[in-house]
Amino acid sequence: MNRYLAILLVLPTFSASAGESSWDLSSSVEVESRYFVDDGEWYGQSTQAGAQSIAASAELRWRSAAGSMRASLIPYLRWDSVDAERNLADLREAYVAWEGGDWEFLAGANPVFWGVTESVHLVDVVNQTDAVGDIVGEDKLGQPMINLELQREWGLLSAYVMPYFRERTFAGIDGRLRTPLPVDTERPVYESSDGARHIDIALRYSHYFGAFDLGLSAFSGTSREPRLLPDVSGQYLTPYYDLIDQAGLDVQYTGGAWLWKLETILRNGYSHTFAAAVGGFEYTLYQVAGSAADMGILLEYQYDGRNGLEPFTIADDDVFLATRIALNDVQDTTVLAGIVWDTRSDETYLNIEAERRFGQDYLVELRVRAFSSSDPRDPVYAIRNDDYVQLKIERFF
Repeated sequence: MNRYLAILLVLPTFSASAGESSWDLSSSVEVESRYFVDDGEWYGQSTQAGAQSIAASAELRWRSAAGSMRASLIPYLRWDSVDAERNLADLREAYVAWEGGDWEFLAGANPVFWGVTESVHLVDVVNQTDAVGDIVGEDKLGQPMINLELQREWGLLSAYVMPYFRERTFAGIDGRLRTPLPVDTERPVYESSDGARHIDIALRYSHYFGAFDLGLSAFSGTSREPRLLPDVSGQYLTPYYDLIDQAGLDVQYTGGAWLWKLETILRNGYSHTFAAAVGGFEYTLYQVAGSAADMGILLEYQYDGRNGLEPFTIADDDVFLATRIALNDVQDTTVLAGIVWDTRSDETYLNIEAERRFGQDYLVELRVRAFSSSDPRDPVYAIRNDDYVQLKIERFF
């Protein structure tokens, strides 16, 4: 947290001269319960079928009277009843931003999302993944950065300088959804002699051309995906963070009820240069059977050219098929159900997510995840006994 201290000290300086500036404060508390269908496969894992966690966050936003300056602070805390590695104190956002007519300058911790596809986000390399928060990689840690954006008629140009690296979170020895050997997050190894203080840089151009939305990106710095190498004792895996260079392209075409999506990257920095891509479509059926509900059908193909010396991925030659249902009711009820199938090994990953609001203050989310693999060489094999049902209730204030 000390690395954010300078950012937090800046925030009070604005309140003294705020005048008629606006403040907005909100918060939430969530209780999450997971039930694992089977016992854990690996030594040291908890024998408890259930695991509970509590998380809390607050959101403080400020904007100057003139509207040219704003600040945001979102602290996040999580406690887990079984796995201490799931305990987390993070600043999802802690930044100050200045805005001009066609430019914005931001300094602090901020989440940045790049990409258009549903199943894998290949081009999204700025923020580190909170892997114990959500195994599919949707949860991200706040990334310290300096960000300059320029908006012109020919598109949006964004430049990033990132002076500090965030390590990926991993389940502990007693946690579920982990590798056969636990990951030793206390002793990471970096290719750069600067370690976590290596300065990463990124550049992105985005614009629309008729029905096409285009994004071009470049990144140079410490890989957000570590290689996991056995330590000298043979009892733990050591995360090794390589230096990489990556070029990315994301495109989305909108044509009526059709969304055609593509993400592709070229990455260098491990044992060789490789390419990866994910592409497909989403087709939406509106007002199904005369109701207010919409149903989307999603199909994507995942390809990854990395070899066994790079960080592992399950999205190397896979097909993703899913449906998304939005009831469009007052409670904002949605359901997403999908399956990922590996065309070479037949390993599968099933994911069902449903959420619904209750009044203005409560959100209930249900998740079901199941994994199947019979090949010890497949990444999914390590978590084949970790099928689980998760219920989360979030209260907003």
